[in-house]
Amino acid sequence: MNQTTQVLKTRRSCKKYKSQHVPRHLIDEIVACGLNAPTGRNLQAPIFVVVTNDSVVAKLSKLNADVMGAKGDPFYGAKDVIVVLASKVAHTYVYDGSVAMTNLMNSAYSLGVGSCWIHRAKEVFYSPEGKQLLAEWGITDDVEGVGFCVLGYPDGEPVPKTIKDGRVYFVD
Repeated sequence: MNQTTQVLKTRRSCKKYKSQHVPRHLIDEIVACGLNAPTGRNLQAPIFVVVTNDSVVAKLSKLNADVMGAKGDPFYGAKDVIVVLASKVAHTYVYDGSVAMTNLMNSAYSLGVGSCWIHRAKEVFYSPEGKQLLAEWGITDDVEGVGFCVLGYPDGEPVPKTIKDGRVYFVD
């Protein structure tokens, strides 16, 4: 099995992280893979905000938890976050952002970095606090939050999943 196939078949969401940041050169490589994700009509709608500042990561985690009415850390202790937003200029912006998220997570895994797709970015960035963050970051486009790609070094082994039967149909 080639390396790409191996990554696609064995990557799992990481839900417990060590308390260390991912080096910038690895984050740059992960982001490059997100930027190279296919997009509808090549409009390149996804926008990435790389957050490595501990207090901003904590703020994003709290905003995310508030959406659910939860008290814990929905980022599982990850030290770094790639916020994936998408410009509404494209009909396919949510799909384009989703493909970019997938590229980010698979790239991270191939580099020995754990990741997890955390939802509720749409709600976070529709909130007044989220809109304020976008303004502080200089993002003025009409965007929607697609997801938070949390990154870090796994603290333990992710649990393998069982693949359900009956999900593939062949029409010859």
